[in-house]
Amino acid sequence: MTRRHHADRRTLAACGASLALLLAACTPTTAVKRPDRPDAATAAAKPATGEATKTAPFPSTYRAPSSPEVLISGATVLTGTGERLDGADVLLRDGKVAAVGRGLAAAPGTRVIDGRGKWVTPGVIDIHSHLGVYPSPGVDAHSDGNEATAPNTANVWAEHSVWPQDPGFEAALEGGVTTLHVLPGSANLFGGRSVTLKNVPAVTYQAMKFPDAPHGLKMACGENPKRVYGNRRTLPSTRMGNVASWRQSWSEAVEYQRDWSQYEARRASGAKDLRAPKRDLRMETMAAVLRGEILVQNHCYRADEMAIVLDMAKEFGYKVSTFHHATEAYKIADLLAEQSVCAAVWADWWGFKMESYDAIPENMVIVDAAKGGCAIVHSDSDEGIQRLNQEAGKGIASAARAGIAIAPEHAIRWITQNPARALGIAEKTGTLEVGKAADVVVWNGSPFSSYALTEQVFIDGAMRFDRGARRPLPESDFMLGQPAAPGVSQ
Repeated sequence: MTRRHHADRRTLAACGASLALLLAACTPTTAVKRPDRPDAATAAAKPATGEATKTAPFPSTYRAPSSPEVLISGATVLTGTGERLDGADVLLRDGKVAAVGRGLAAAPGTRVIDGRGKWVTPGVIDIHSHLGVYPSPGVDAHSDGNEATAPNTANVWAEHSVWPQDPGFEAALEGGVTTLHVLPGSANLFGGRSVTLKNVPAVTYQAMKFPDAPHGLKMACGENPKRVYGNRRTLPSTRMGNVASWRQSWSEAVEYQRDWSQYEARRASGAKDLRAPKRDLRMETMAAVLRGEILVQNHCYRADEMAIVLDMAKEFGYKVSTFHHATEAYKIADLLAEQSVCAAVWADWWGFKMESYDAIPENMVIVDAAKGGCAIVHSDSDEGIQRLNQEAGKGIASAARAGIAIAPEHAIRWITQNPARALGIAEKTGTLEVGKAADVVVWNGSPFSSYALTEQVFIDGAMRFDRGARRPLPESDFMLGQPAAPGVSQ
C-alpha cells in the first residue's frame, strides 16, 4: 500500500476562507463529560444483563509495583489539560501524580531527576493498535487479528489473540507509549471486542489489562467488509449491504436485550418456573453496547458513511465513541463535535485505497478546531506507534502552513487526554493531575521535534524505560537469545 503525504489542493481551494476562520477558533478546551453515556467507573460497575458474567471473565491481574518517590525538577511541563508550565516540577508518589508546580520540595530518599532543558508530558496513548494480535515477526502463524469467517463476530475478543511476547510492545514503550488500545482487524462489520492494555512486560495479557477499562466493540464501514464478503457471494457485497447487515444485527440485539430484561424483571418479581433466554455471545456484546458498558470504536473513512452510522446509532440507541482513520472527518467536524464523537486519524496517510483518497493533512486540525472537537492521532502500525509524538508534530506543521499556530500544550492532548477520553479512562490517566496515574514521559526536548527522544518513561510511578541505563529496555521473551544481526550476539 502507498501511504504518502497529501494536500488536496482542490479541497483547500474550495474551503480556504472558511478553513482559516474555523482554525482560528482552535483554543484549548477541557474534556466534555458525556451525559448520555455512563463514565468508565459506572460502566465497569454495572452488571451485565443475563447469565453471562456475574463476575467479569478474564479479569485484569495487573498490579502497579511499589516504586520510590520521584521528583522531576525544573522541566517544561505539558500537563495534557492545555496548560504549559516552564521551570516546573512533577512529584510522583505511590504510583500517582502527587503534585505539579514550581519549587516543590523533595522528602528524604526521593529520587530527583534534573529536568532542566527537558520536557515532561503524560504518557502517550495509542487508541488504535494491533500489537499482540499482529505481532512481530509478521508471519502467517501470528496473523490473529481478523476472525474473517462471518460479517458479525461480536463474540470474539481481541485480547484472546494478544501475544505478550510481541517485541513491538518494547519498541512502543521507547516511543513513550504507556497505554494502548488493541483492536481486531476491519474485515468484518462487527469485528469483536477491543481491549486497553498497560504497556508493561508480562507473561499473560491479563497482567497487562488496564483495570476497569471498558471494552470496545470494533465496527467497520466501507471497502473492507464488502470486499471480504463480496468475494464469497454473500452479504455484504455493497455499502448498502453493509448498512442492511448492521441494522439487522442491531435489531436482534435490541430484542435480545428486551428478552433478558423481561426475564430478569419477572424473576425479581418472584415469578416461578422461568426459563432464561438462550445465551448468545454475539448479542451479549452488542447488548452491552446498548447499555453503555462497551464503547463503539468504528473504522470508517468517508464523511457520508460516518453520518449514516450516526443516524443508525440514533435509531438503535447506542453511542459511537470514536471514528478510526476518518480521513474525511474534516468534512463533518461540526457534526462530530455536536455529538461528542472523537476522530482518531493519521497525520498524512492517504491514497492507499479509494475511500482514503480525499484526505488532507489539515484533517486533525479541522476536527480539533470545531467547538468541543476531539482529535486523536493514532498509529494502526507497529512502526508508527513508536513516533506518535512526531505524527502530532506533523499536525502542528500542517496548521502552520494554513496560517494557524497550534501551541504544544494544546497539541499534546491529541496523544494523551483525548484518547483517554475516547477509551473511557480519562478519570485515571491522560493528564498530569493530582491523583491520576503517574504515567509520565521525560523527553530530551520538545516532544514534537523530529529529534525528540524519550529519556525516562514511568507507568504508575514505576520507571519502565531509562535511556541512560545499561539495559534501557525490558526485553521480550521472544527476543532473548535472538541475534541482533547475523553473527552478532546481544
